[in-house]
Formats: sequence, structure tokens, C-alpha cells
Amino acid sequence: MIIGLTGGIGSGKSAAANFFQNEGVTLIDADDLAREAIEINTPGYKSIVDYFGSRIIDANGLIDRASLRKEVFDDDEKKKVLESIIHPLVRDLMTERITMAQSSYSIVMVPLIFETNSMSNYNRILVIDCDPSLQLERATARDNNSKDQIQKIIDTQCSREERLSIANDVIPNNDSLNDLKTRSLIMHKFYLDLTQK
Repeated sequence: MIIGLTGGIGSGKSAAANFFQNEGVTLIDADDLAREAIEINTPGYKSIVDYFGSRIIDANGLIDRASLRKEVFDDDEKKKVLESIIHPLVRDLMTERITMAQSSYSIVMVPLIFETNSMSNYNRILVIDCDPSLQLERATARDNNSKDQIQKIIDTQCSREERLSIANDVIPNNDSLNDLKTRSLIMHKFYLDLTQK
């Protein structure tokens, strides 16, 4: 069974994912796979440098992800090209990791399930949900960014309502980290029960 774990920036996705991982569940992070897909000398690296040029390469010869983000942030055409390079590579890596998984179910942490219309890749979708004001506060504190910058990121993501519309399961995260842990462990037990049926 494959669970797609999603939530907006600052919702607590990573914290929830860690609780599942601590229970021995295979965790696959789509952001990590996206980084892996463009490591130096990979086909992804070559395609990106061919398209965007050497200006997005840092002093160590690696792709500067911050420069790349700036490059595509306000340019839909460039964003589409970047996604057409990275998404298939991430999908292949994801399939490989799921095949290697040892646990009775796997969790794939993906920030943009709704946006990429990839609901059908998962048996169930788990949304970590929190109040937008809390989301802004947490992400600002964590990323050392201004509220304006974080709000811009929130605005590029799907709305809370859209995200909740694709959820099979929801963990509210408006309280303490301990509450999030308790709710995650209850959900873990629920998933274990489902895999046993």
C-alpha cells in the first residue's frame, strides 16, 4: 500500500513523516528524489544545464537550486520545461524505492499531489492540515524568510480546500508536536490494520 503524504508549506508534513519512519515505515521524500535526479553527471543535470545554461551552476559545479527556483518562479514556460525534465526522473526513482521497501506500506512525501494531478499514484492520500495563519507563522520561523516570501509560496500552492478535497485521511496539526505524534501513531495503526485485511 502506498500512502501519498501531503500538506502546504509549514503544515508539519516532515514532522509527521518522521513519526511514521520511526515506526519502521519506508519513507520516500519526493524533494530528496528531485535533488538526486539532478546530481552532477546525471541525465537530469545534463538536460537542465543544456536548457538553462551555465548561469545556474554554482562554484562547485552543482546546480544552484535557489538560482533555478528564481529562474522559473515567474516564468510558466521555463517551469513547464523544468517539470518535464524532473517529474519523470522522480517517478522512476520513486518506483525503484517503493519496490525495495521492506515495510507493509510506504509513505511518499509529496508537497504537490493536487497541483501535479498525481492522485492515482497512491492507494490513499494523507493530508496534514493546519490553519493558514499557523502555517505562515511556522514556515516563517523555520525558513528564516519574511512573511511576504512565505505567503508568495503559499499562493503558488493549491488552496487548503483543494488539498482537502483529495484526502482519504486528514491529520489536523493545530496543536503541539506531541499531539501530532499521537495522531500520526493512530493513523499508522489504521494503515497497518488496512494492510492486514
